[in-house]
Amino acid sequence: MQAPSVGGVMLPRGNGQTVRLSRGASLTDFAEKINANPASLVQVMLNLGEMVTATQSVSDETLQLLADEMNYVVEIVSPEEEDRELLESFDIEFGEDEGGEEALVARPPVVTVMGHVDHGKTRLLDAIRKTNVVAGEAGGITQHIGAYQVATEVNGEDRRITFIDTPGHEAFTAMRARGAKSTDIAILVVAANDGVMPQTVEALNHAKAADVPIVVAVNKIDVEGADPTKVRGQLTEYGLVAEEYGGDTMFVDISAKQGLHIDDLLEAVILTADASLDLRANPEQDAQGIAIEAHLDRGRGAVATVLVQRGTLRVGDTMVVGDAYGRVRAMLDDGGNNVEEAGPSTPVLVLGLTNVPGAGDNFLVVDEDRTARQIAEKRAARERNAAFARKGIRISLEDLDKALKAGEVQQLNLIIKGDASGSVEALESSLLQLDVGDEVDIRVLHRGVGAVTESDINLAAGSDAIVIGFNVRAEGRATQMAEREGVDIRYYSVIYQAIEEIEAALKGMLKPEYEEVELGTAEIREIFRSSKLGNIAGVLIRSGEVRRNTKARLIRDGKVVAESLTIEGLRRFKDDVTEIREGYEGGINLGNFNDIKVDDVIATYEMREKPRG
Repeated sequence: MQAPSVGGVMLPRGNGQTVRLSRGASLTDFAEKINANPASLVQVMLNLGEMVTATQSVSDETLQLLADEMNYVVEIVSPEEEDRELLESFDIEFGEDEGGEEALVARPPVVTVMGHVDHGKTRLLDAIRKTNVVAGEAGGITQHIGAYQVATEVNGEDRRITFIDTPGHEAFTAMRARGAKSTDIAILVVAANDGVMPQTVEALNHAKAADVPIVVAVNKIDVEGADPTKVRGQLTEYGLVAEEYGGDTMFVDISAKQGLHIDDLLEAVILTADASLDLRANPEQDAQGIAIEAHLDRGRGAVATVLVQRGTLRVGDTMVVGDAYGRVRAMLDDGGNNVEEAGPSTPVLVLGLTNVPGAGDNFLVVDEDRTARQIAEKRAARERNAAFARKGIRISLEDLDKALKAGEVQQLNLIIKGDASGSVEALESSLLQLDVGDEVDIRVLHRGVGAVTESDINLAAGSDAIVIGFNVRAEGRATQMAEREGVDIRYYSVIYQAIEEIEAALKGMLKPEYEEVELGTAEIREIFRSSKLGNIAGVLIRSGEVRRNTKARLIRDGKVVAESLTIEGLRRFKDDVTEIREGYEGGINLGNFNDIKVDDVIATYEMREKPRG
């Protein structure tokens, strides 16, 4: 076979040699590896029927096609391997304790609580921490990952345990899998009245795949129909044999609701850790670890909850977390107190990053700001190239079925914005796993943390995408811009609802009978206290009109903080009125709801029947 010739220039012909390229590489990157002119590779691609520029990020398939034509073998380097090579170029070893045995010091075990939805994971963490996270949950699911440290006494000795709080529905499989991998021990929660359920098995498999010891918490022993013995029998089939049956798995019967035997469970965790794990780390080296969660805080900027795995993180250190970097301005522990340093297995909230990293990103401390910036920029460029490599009609979910039948759409483009990176990643992972046949693909063009912005609408308008807002709303003029550009924005507060609607749309089953119509928005300028009516919001109507007895939601810093409120009272000066129009001031009473602040936005809406098309 002759070597390809372009314009009289003979291209190098590979003899099955392997070329290592990162995901989203360009033809220029390929040309550098084989010592060829990028323009000649562009010509080869033209001959193959593909129009590609020299600097454009291309898909793995395109690189494969080009390599086959020129008799090379392309090896796409995994992101993890690429990251390791990147850090090695800066003489940084990640994931290793420095020094010998004498440098290692005992550290607390890191525990993940797993199990079937509604079996009591959140309530168990709640009982352990003596605080209530259940009340604020949407749809009864823990939406974000946090981390907490608790103290317990075992054999007269004070011991600490760190808990990573991971969501527990199958929609969060990706986050849960990562939770297990950053974990030493998994607590598997099984309800004594329900027994082993599908997600129990799924959680069990994750823990086994991560090769972590399991402690079983048999919850709800105070409920009618509870049968802890049955649970032990069922789990025997999955290789978890209780100690009392001659196995090596510790089972503890508990009631998270009543707070029964919680100390016994913590003791079982410590005993399991002592018996089967060597939990030691070097606290003297530069800190390394993992980001558990991250979000954008209006007052503090980008904040991340990080778990230190080795070394000690100190205020003033320069750190890189994924493609974010910065100097640690302050650190808060799980109680909200300022701390100066955090040793191995300690979770802290870090302030001072340039942007919001992803949940699960590794972090490391480096000597210089410049090194941190270079590592972060290279990681960001790699992510960007990979995203470009992955990526006619503006479409809404309702029109999708018609467009599919007309053969106009082969893929549904999505932009996902949420209140925290863990939620966004879980939602993206769940949506990408939807399988509705070969007719249509889902492609996530962009995902981010924070309110839906005008730049999101611009991207959606340019790429015919649907915008999904998860626990966030559009800010500024983004709503009007979306209406003008015909961009469909969907708001959700429960992840299952988002998955079900997108799946139903893909299957052509989405036929909503009602739609939400925004009536008006009011910005709170002042708050008046009334002994009879509670807090009254002094507002300026920003858009539309606000009417009495309509539904409302409260938005703070672009995030929805309260749903399903009612405009119970509406006043202009001393008069009760039925509506106030844009540009006017007035007073709004939200009934029993009093948690309002200056600068909050009250958005009113009504459900209207949608005409059938």
